[in-house]
Amino acid sequence: MATPDITTRQTRARRYKRIALWTIAIIVVGAMVLPLGGYVYTGIQSAHAQAVEDSNPRANYWRAVRGGDQGYTAVEGQEAGVLMQEGGQNWRQMRNGPLANYGGWGLFLIALAILLFFGMRGRINIEKGRSGKLVKRWSSWERFVHWYTAILFVLLAITGLSILFGRAVLIPLLGPRGFAAWADMAIGLHNIAGPAFSIGVLVMIIMWIPNNLPSKGDGEWLSKAGGIFSDGTHPPAGKANAGEKIWFWIICTVGVAVVITGFILDFPNYGQTRDTMQLANIIHGAASVVWVGVWFGHAYIGTVGTEGALEGMTTGYVDATWAKQHHDIWYDEIGQGGGTTQYSGSTTSKTEAGGTGEQPA
Repeated sequence: MATPDITTRQTRARRYKRIALWTIAIIVVGAMVLPLGGYVYTGIQSAHAQAVEDSNPRANYWRAVRGGDQGYTAVEGQEAGVLMQEGGQNWRQMRNGPLANYGGWGLFLIALAILLFFGMRGRINIEKGRSGKLVKRWSSWERFVHWYTAILFVLLAITGLSILFGRAVLIPLLGPRGFAAWADMAIGLHNIAGPAFSIGVLVMIIMWIPNNLPSKGDGEWLSKAGGIFSDGTHPPAGKANAGEKIWFWIICTVGVAVVITGFILDFPNYGQTRDTMQLANIIHGAASVVWVGVWFGHAYIGTVGTEGALEGMTTGYVDATWAKQHHDIWYDEIGQGGGTTQYSGSTTSKTEAGGTGEQPA
């Protein structure tokens, strides 16, 4: 028979055990339930805030404005009843962010690469020297269309890029007032020159599309990069080589995109919504940056990069040796029908279709 002391100790041990088990159970349940209380509290607070907001007419009005809801106005026009269009913020961030930053750096790096390439490669010379025999390459009409379009292109590039990059580049140089005056003039010039420029682009495409269709030797020309990286490597080419054809089709695609979006921006009163205008502005800016970047290469090769190339577009004639070196297929084709001019001192002998021209005695 157990003594009273042993019985008391056993009873006390069982009590402590129950207390420990209940304590552990309470801790476990509390650890599971208490975090849920935060969600409940947050939900109650949100519901309360929503109730307050729903009862606040100003909050309701602002929500409707930000959502693009249309109200009443006596003004007629697309989206005239929309007080605030939220897409404008997205457009601003895209234009002043990736477009301006990446576009600016892209043009800078292209110009730097061309400068470094010219410093290392130098000018591509007429390897066998000038022959004195001149071959007619471009007609007066072709040269007029080219320079008409080129001059307007440069004007539009200067005014357009100065508007796009003016905040980062020109304001520190000209100051806010100086840039405001320039921007006002630049926008006016840009809007007037744009439609005139589109005429030149259209005529150029129609006029030169027969010369710029893909042909058999284009792949070889591209594989050798037109011989631009080394002397003595000149793949065969017709009147337009593969590089010139790429430039032409960039005009037909990127250039046409610039022209179309330019008209949308220049004449906004023909049913365009703000969404349409914003999208057109982004496409116009991005395509223009690409076009100008490729034009850097075109202008370089056609001027300081290649001996004898520029005079073809200024006088209409190129040296026969230049023609053989860079456009041998075309030279052989025109040699069958004449069309060359030969100069010797003050004596000039011209032949039209029907001969190559002999040096007078």
